[in-house]
Amino acid sequence: MGVTIWVMAISLVSASFPLGILADKYGRRRMLILGNIAASLSIIGFALTTNLALILLVAVVEGTGEAAFAVSGSALLADKAGDQKRTLAFSLIAFLGWVAGAIGGFAISSVVPLETLGLSVAQSHIILYLIVGLLGLSVTPLILKISETPRYSVLGQPVKRGFLPRKSGRVLMRFSIYSVMIAVGAGLFVPLMANWFFHAYGITDAISGPVLGFSSILTAVAVFLSPRLARKFGLIRAIVLSQGLSTFFMLMVPVSPSFGIAASVYTVRVFLMNLSNPLSQSLIMGLVSPEERGMASGVSASLWRLPNALSSIVGAIWIGAGMLALPFYVATVLYVSAITAFWFLFKNTRLPEEERDIAQPVGVLVEEEPTVIAAK
Repeated sequence: MGVTIWVMAISLVSASFPLGILADKYGRRRMLILGNIAASLSIIGFALTTNLALILLVAVVEGTGEAAFAVSGSALLADKAGDQKRTLAFSLIAFLGWVAGAIGGFAISSVVPLETLGLSVAQSHIILYLIVGLLGLSVTPLILKISETPRYSVLGQPVKRGFLPRKSGRVLMRFSIYSVMIAVGAGLFVPLMANWFFHAYGITDAISGPVLGFSSILTAVAVFLSPRLARKFGLIRAIVLSQGLSTFFMLMVPVSPSFGIAASVYTVRVFLMNLSNPLSQSLIMGLVSPEERGMASGVSASLWRLPNALSSIVGAIWIGAGMLALPFYVATVLYVSAITAFWFLFKNTRLPEEERDIAQPVGVLVEEEPTVIAAK
């Protein structure tokens, strides 16, 4: 499991930079289509083989698809929404994502009635994966309906593209310091929670899957609170507040005496931590230069995915060795360090729309193109 996740990460990192350049130059919708097809085919591939070499090959396809999503999805959404609606748009897309995740969690239990029909556990999971993969392929025509305005120049000047984002490099560097620490901490337990519940309480994924699905539903509802939280406390303070509270509940998971309590505490942790996800995505897309959003998304995803995957290997080893509390304790130290660093790095940062709100008198509405605001 750990090696497969690691290969996905290596593939994502390797593909993110070239795909980010291509997305910014030739269109982000094309990258979104590529990502959807690759992700769907990888699910089908995982269902159809148990050969390790083929599994790792499928992992490469999955990582490439993930990279295509990373360099196109957030950038395209930010372009379409504009500054004033960007945070709300990311909250909406997060809501839909968590609802889909919840459906996936509950869908795992569908293997039980399949087994009653005489299918083995493996055969039941294969059928489920095939259905999900085919559903993924079936929505590709919907992506073709998305319109896109290519950004080949800014303010009439040709855009110079290099291997790395030039205008956004300093912002990405600051954000990456925080992001890498969160990624390492999350990798120690988040992708392994179903496995952790099994080792800690003997609970199979047929039970833990729906529990994790319920946490997704709760989080889906919660992300709609993100824009209101940002307006009340400010974007930076809202991120720090929600993630700080989440870290406290994360620390409580390994000391929970029963599966019910542990699942409840973990659900609260998921709720609070992911409340800040739309805010973080809106923050980075609002700060980077619009014509570099695809490349910046690729860099950001790479700097998250690789350390996250590497730490998943460590977490899997610890869980397999029976050191069930250690991943959470180490993650707590990393989260506290990351949140503290984030506060000091970004506490004085304002997004373009926040600067405009301060500059304009109350009751005065001025409309400008996002590119113009970013250039100022």
